[in-house]
This record gives sequence, structure tokens and C-alpha cells, in this order.
Amino acid sequence: MRRDRIADLPYYPIGEELMDAEAGGQGEAPSGGGNSGTRPLIAVFNSSDDTVELLQAVLEQEGFRTVVGSIVDVKTGELDFVAFIEHHRPAVIVYDVSLPYEANWNFLRRLRSSEPVKACKFIITTTNKLALDKLVGQTEALEIIGKPYDLQGVVGAVRAALRQTLTS
Repeated sequence: MRRDRIADLPYYPIGEELMDAEAGGQGEAPSGGGNSGTRPLIAVFNSSDDTVELLQAVLEQEGFRTVVGSIVDVKTGELDFVAFIEHHRPAVIVYDVSLPYEANWNFLRRLRSSEPVKACKFIITTTNKLALDKLVGQTEALEIIGKPYDLQGVVGAVRAALRQTLTS
């Protein structure tokens, strides 16, 4: 998702009707997350376009559908995270928490407190797993994965989150 290709992605500005390019611009919700009988949909959010592209490629190679977003766009208000999640209904969200950890973790906690996002399973990625583990504790995220990523570890965490969703 390099910035020069961002124009190819559906745009979800705050306060405007959601338009889905696949639905012909009619504002219809796609067939959703993990419960639609199709390949599970995984949302990937990161500040690094290269990391988004890498995770997207690996997850798609493993048979998942993906939808991606930039954390920078969420923080600046260019992308409405809650509307994006409500529209796409991903089965799992892979979300990166970067420095400063406390501020970015608190930002994510605020996002997660909204109704459509509460039910979502999160895989958290970060540059310093030990620091984030200490801040977050054991109960707030399914899994925290540190960099450099073990890509199969990310895929395994996504599969575990999907299994947990099916058994809940």
C-alpha cells in the first residue's frame, strides 16, 4: 500500500457515507468477516506502508482476504477506524503499536471501546514486545508479536484468533 497507490483503495473519511468500490459505489457493506462462509477477512493497520504490504501479501498467500489501513491516517482523522471496521467487519485485526507505547496503546484502547470494535479479535505487533507486555498485561490482547516479525508467527496468531472466535 505505497502512498502512490493509496488512491486505488476505498476511502472512508469521517462524517461521509461509506462507499465500497467493490459494491459499485452504492455504500453497501461487503460480505464481511469470518462468519460469511468465505475466506476470513483480516484487517491490517500499521504506520509503515512496507509492513502493511508485507503482511497483506503473507496473509493473502495463506488464503486470507485482507483489507488495510494506515495508522497515520486514523490518527490524523483521514480514516475513520470505527466506520472502516463496521463496514468491512474483519474477523481479526492486526494492529501495530509503536513508540511512544503508552500514548499509542491508550489511543488503541479508545478505538477498541467503541461498539463495533469491541467484539473484534486483535493481534498486536510492536517493536518492543517486552515493553508493551509490561504496559498491556495479559488480558487486553490475544497476542503481542515483536519485530522483527516471524511472519509464520503472525499467521499462526491470526489462525488462533479465528479458532477462538469460532469457539466463543
